Amino acid sequence: MTQPLLGCIADDFTGGTDLASMLVRGGMRTLQVIGVPDGPIDADVDAVVIALKSRTLPAAEAIEESVAALDWLRQAGCRQFFFKYCSTFDSTAQGNIGPVADALLEALNAPFALACPAFPENQRTLFNGYLFVGNELLSESGMRHHPLTPMTDANLVRVLQQQTKRKVSLVPHNIVNQGTSAVRQAFAEAQADGSGYAIVDAVSNLDLKIIGEAAADHVLITGGSGVAIGLPDNFKRAGLLPGASCAAKLPHIEGHSAVLSGSCSVATNGQVEFWQQSGRPSFALDPLRLADGHDQVTEALNWAKPLLGEGPVLIYGSARPEAVKAVQERLGIAAAGEIVERALSQIALGLRNLGVNIFVVAGGETSGAVVKALGVDALRIGAPIDPGVPWTLGLGEHPTALALKSGNFGTRNFFIKALELAP
Repeated sequence: MTQPLLGCIADDFTGGTDLASMLVRGGMRTLQVIGVPDGPIDADVDAVVIALKSRTLPAAEAIEESVAALDWLRQAGCRQFFFKYCSTFDSTAQGNIGPVADALLEALNAPFALACPAFPENQRTLFNGYLFVGNELLSESGMRHHPLTPMTDANLVRVLQQQTKRKVSLVPHNIVNQGTSAVRQAFAEAQADGSGYAIVDAVSNLDLKIIGEAAADHVLITGGSGVAIGLPDNFKRAGLLPGASCAAKLPHIEGHSAVLSGSCSVATNGQVEFWQQSGRPSFALDPLRLADGHDQVTEALNWAKPLLGEGPVLIYGSARPEAVKAVQERLGIAAAGEIVERALSQIALGLRNLGVNIFVVAGGETSGAVVKALGVDALRIGAPIDPGVPWTLGLGEHPTALALKSGNFGTRNFFIKALELAP
């Protein structure tokens, strides 16, 4: 068994898959595990991604889980570490990006880390420290309505500074545009000026490769999956990673297919609408009926059973912002999300008993609940469907094909395209 080169900690499940997909694309054999493993993993891999469900936990719990993940990765022999969060910097004034990054730096006895959530392939760009979603500022995008982490400020220097006592500086695009040496120099100057973090601009994949190369000797990197584009080449240049790889190949999986959607993001709502407009079957969960004790899990499974032989089905709890707000006002923010996640995880288990072995799942929290219900504890990462969203093979007693999609990711026809590309 080879020791992994890169150890990654992701703050949600789909974020972990997104990062792992980027590493596979760069030629790194990558294993994603669900939570901190109980012991060593017998696998020849170049990178390990530990996917947590820490994005919206209380900060103290998120820190505890993240440091435990770091400890495991250090014991596994990793040479460099990556803290992965969402490309829309999903967090609140209380955390969890700053507090977790602080704890990881302290545990590694490291003084400094870059922060770059940019992912241009998915229309997330950083310029002068401001995060854009497409042509809109983050604060003017659909993320301002996120039920758990509403993002109302696009200035990431300001957002991160609210979450940490370490000084936060900026490496602007005019520096990144000068190349690797200029970025390295900017990092050195930021540290000399007392900064613990530097938000780094990026508007293209070339920018991300420059940033990744400039951070080759950083013990900790923080960001979205985009900045990982440049990391595999660092290991290749150091002679630690071969130039050619079949890292993305997955075996064929037989069985029925289903889509489960718990995300209420603008992108996912559009994907649900596209599915319905194409005439494909769908079943809507109602959080208020679930809260009142109606057995919608059984209703959904009874609805799906006669349809599965004809093709894939969609079962969803996704809704528009105004509907989500009404549910939250009655049930509370956390409970509103948890009740749908719990129902979809139970439905996933029921669908597997009906012969479904191929799942597309939308939403980070929903994906975490589903993989846990299915007893999946590790994922082999395959080829991408859309940027940041690969097919994966869930390892366990019942091998399962899983496409775990962050709520904000994917084209409008993503569900249909994903099933057409299933292993």
